[in-house]
Amino acid sequence: MGKSKILITGGAGFIGSNLCEYFLSEGHAVVCLDNFATGQRHNLSSFLDNPNFRLIEGDIRNLSDCENAVKGMDYVLHQAALGSVPRSINDPITTNDVNVSGFLNMLVASRDAGVKRFIYAASSSTYGDSESLPKVEDVIGKPLSPYAITKYVNELYAEIFARTYGLETIGLRYFNVFGRKQDPNGAYAAVIPKFVMQLMKHESPVINGDGNFSRDFTYIDNVIQMNELAMKAKNPEAVNTVYNTAFGDRNTLNDLVGYLKKYLSEFDASIAEIPIIYGPNRAGDIPHSLASIEKAKKLLNYDPKFSIEQGLKEAVKWYWQHLK
Repeated sequence: MGKSKILITGGAGFIGSNLCEYFLSEGHAVVCLDNFATGQRHNLSSFLDNPNFRLIEGDIRNLSDCENAVKGMDYVLHQAALGSVPRSINDPITTNDVNVSGFLNMLVASRDAGVKRFIYAASSSTYGDSESLPKVEDVIGKPLSPYAITKYVNELYAEIFARTYGLETIGLRYFNVFGRKQDPNGAYAAVIPKFVMQLMKHESPVINGDGNFSRDFTYIDNVIQMNELAMKAKNPEAVNTVYNTAFGDRNTLNDLVGYLKKYLSEFDASIAEIPIIYGPNRAGDIPHSLASIEKAKKLLNYDPKFSIEQGLKEAVKWYWQHLK
């Protein structure tokens, strides 16, 4: 790969800022495009002064912003999106504008700029109502939310751009990613940072349902590895396709809270005694999610290093240091 020029859209977000940090540490030149709708400036503070880093404030819904950002880039890591199933149910129009129209703008700009490869954040929500476990890339169901529709449409557009225009694309279907820099605040905060924050404040976390829904919780460093492998892939069979990006194991929400209480109580023993509250199931939620990672292992040599326990230990340590 050598030293490359990499555009990371949504680079001030949780996953995007971790990607910026990693690729800068590897000596690459990184451009971040973000409109700060959900990204945080403080996620970029440690490398704003790095001469290899450039921040462009712009919106993927504006084609000219996309064209400006992608100029001279070798690779695009497209992370910019409006996440969250509940947000998409509350406001499907904005979710579609960002996730579909914005995605198409980025594809067009990348095609016209002649980038080597367009790697994008796809989603496990694409599996929809398919009940088969583990989830295998070529077996999907019907989407269960507007958000899931937008992420499936992204895959269809990427496939068409590969076939019609020769733009190399790889989609990474992220499964419940967690780790440092993930925002615990806001109405649509992800479950892990939200629960960590509540437990640190000695508040009872609220689990939707009975806590037996299960997820393939995936630590951020596994996701960074997948993005790098997707950039490096040389085998033609490995390109113009999608991959599950996960650890390949599942844990219930009850398991998750148990781990969080255990690791947080190493800093504050009283957290172990905080009771859990159970509420109603959430609309659009799938009961169980577990990824097969065989395709990524075979075609990309993917080898995830962090299980949920190892990842949560690291994440809890980070939250304790940065949010306490």
